[in-house]
Amino acid sequence: RTLFDLQTVLTMIKTAAVTLAFAGAASAFAPGPMPLRSSVTQMSMSAQQNAAKAAFAGAAILAATPAFAGDADAGEKVFNANCAACHAGGQNSVVPDHTLEKAAIEKFLTGGFNEKAVVTQVTNGKNAMPAFGGRLSDDDIANVATYVIGKSEEGWDA
Repeated sequence: RTLFDLQTVLTMIKTAAVTLAFAGAASAFAPGPMPLRSSVTQMSMSAQQNAAKAAFAGAAILAATPAFAGDADAGEKVFNANCAACHAGGQNSVVPDHTLEKAAIEKFLTGGFNEKAVVTQVTNGKNAMPAFGGRLSDDDIANVATYVIGKSEEGWDA
């Protein structure tokens, strides 16, 4: 088992990103070292540029974090009640090479190995997989996606 669960790590990343964005915005108003022959206009433009860079970096980190960080424990319950009939132990009883192992997800899942792609697959279905969008809530689907990605990452036998 890992030291931090996925939800904790995502929360830490988002907190750092928000802090970086606020620090960047605040730096626009903080006085900095001013060269002897620098004009006030040059100094304020430099501060604004630095603030914009820091705010952009914070926003980029926020945008890069998955929006589907669900509850893996709740996802396990939803998985066992709705998915395990075909996907017990991360396998696939209908299309055997399309398992829920990380390598298979990377190879076969449209969108790749991430929660958003799992949410799309579970919601809309594809080929032999039925759509669960009308049967499960958005929260249940997000929780299943978190559970599946987490189990695939650590290994279904773990």
